[in-house]
Amino acid sequence: MNRRTVLEATLLGTALAASGTSAPAAAQPAVRSPYVTARDGTKLFVQDWGNGKPVLLLTAWTFDASTWGSQIEALTAKGFRCVAPDRRGHGRSEMPSSGYDLDTLTDDVAAVIEARNLRDVTLVGFSMGTVEAVNYLGRYGSDRIARLVLVAPTTPFLVKTEDNPDAVPRAMIEADNAAVARDFAKWIAANEAPFFLPETPEITRTWIREMMLRVPLPVAMACRKTISLSDLRAAAARIDRPTLILHGDKDASAPLPLTGAKTAKLIKGSKLIVYEGAPHPLPLTHGERLIADMLSFMAA
Repeated sequence: MNRRTVLEATLLGTALAASGTSAPAAAQPAVRSPYVTARDGTKLFVQDWGNGKPVLLLTAWTFDASTWGSQIEALTAKGFRCVAPDRRGHGRSEMPSSGYDLDTLTDDVAAVIEARNLRDVTLVGFSMGTVEAVNYLGRYGSDRIARLVLVAPTTPFLVKTEDNPDAVPRAMIEADNAAVARDFAKWIAANEAPFFLPETPEITRTWIREMMLRVPLPVAMACRKTISLSDLRAAAARIDRPTLILHGDKDASAPLPLTGAKTAKLIKGSKLIVYEGAPHPLPLTHGERLIADMLSFMAA
């Protein structure tokens, strides 16, 4: 700062003091509460970072929004606003004894969108989050939604029925749910190998195991039943927004032919990108490719 600049600043300060006014303060960003209140009064913890066009990130069964950390960092660096709620009963959200049915969970998503006045939203669902995302569009319409990204979807309908023959027999679903209920930790250990890549580091595996086990078993079971039994075929067929589906062809949790491929056929004009050799948790195992595909889709 040169002598003239110092003098001008000094004179300006003196003049303002004499006139009883002060220099204009720099604009401060709005302070956003970390909580949104759901319709039944449940407090939902919401990460809300950045500015610009909003991206709403819905996460997987027994995961909380911290698993979106790398995507949040990358998207906010590109000028987007990232809003990532913890599902009720998960993470830092409150844990009511009810409300884990699909419509209530979807109402929670709507509460976040409305409380934060989000519009022109890129709605991103991962795993169980895809069920909530598709049901949101089915129940609330697409007025606030610009585009949809489904990552490793568990839609449209997992149960084998007469009109859904290439799906999972109900008895098999019930047996798997019973195994979770008997010993959740043992079930996680038995299913860990195909869930990750062989090179996924142990610290990541430990982080996810501990996160899953922090969800009380009654909450985990209620949400698991919601995923298993939700029939979203009609809702998917009505989606009228550009849709990107990202799915691994080695996904043991939501096999591509039963979920992502079927969902892509139902959503008119959707784009399916298959990740060769990829398992279920793409945000953790294929984070950089995921972000590149999302950014390309959002820029189109």
